[in-house]
Amino acid sequence: MSAPAPPRTRVLAQARFETRMLLGNGEQLLVSVLLPAIALVGLTLASVPDLGAGRRVDLATAGTLALAVLSTAFTGQAIATGFDRRAGVLRLLGTTPLGRGGLLAGKALAVLGVLAVQVVVLGGLGLALGWRPVAAGLLPALVSLLLGTATLVALALLLAGTVRAEAVLAVANLVWVLLLGLGVLVPTSVLPGPFAGVAAVLPSGALGDALRASLVSGEWPWGPWLVLVGWAAAGGAAAARWFRWSG
Repeated sequence: MSAPAPPRTRVLAQARFETRMLLGNGEQLLVSVLLPAIALVGLTLASVPDLGAGRRVDLATAGTLALAVLSTAFTGQAIATGFDRRAGVLRLLGTTPLGRGGLLAGKALAVLGVLAVQVVVLGGLGLALGWRPVAAGLLPALVSLLLGTATLVALALLLAGTVRAEAVLAVANLVWVLLLGLGVLVPTSVLPGPFAGVAAVLPSGALGDALRASLVSGEWPWGPWLVLVGWAAAGGAAAARWFRWSG
């Protein structure tokens, strides 16, 4: 009997499979690529809502990149994992040489692969609309994307591993809708009254504000990063404690 492939090979093979599944799902493509693209065009060409100080196309592109992360790392991953858990796929794969750690690593790499496609598509569309990112902000923007992805994947796994698949579908889509206006597409600074403070400490608001600060102003957004790190740590710890591999 032949020996199992090395861990790195197993993880990469699982990541390729997960990526193909995500990109081959029409509903997932709608949420992860088409809707952010429509949002980018609409926000750039319209005069409402208020996106704050700066060129409108620059602010809109940064916001739709945040939306792309939310769509793939949270909504898409939560729904896919929830239904895999209900079907017994997670329990089965967890007993193979891939292991539970390899399975989670493969899912994380798949999310990053899909996110790379989203950045290329949305970035290209933004450039066609006149987006001109600040060069000094590209590195901190990359950090923001990675932190936001880690945070939202942790929260997606927490949701997918603790409630029934049908509830995951409903909650994940509801959260996606609610967070659109809480710092993802619209800066927290222009939100009315107490909504601004609440949105600033949500992972959605922190990610959106971080990307706008980097890509529009070239800043290193330490405050939003701390918010994201806090959510990632809390979500990761909760998922590790309460995630159920079957049910």
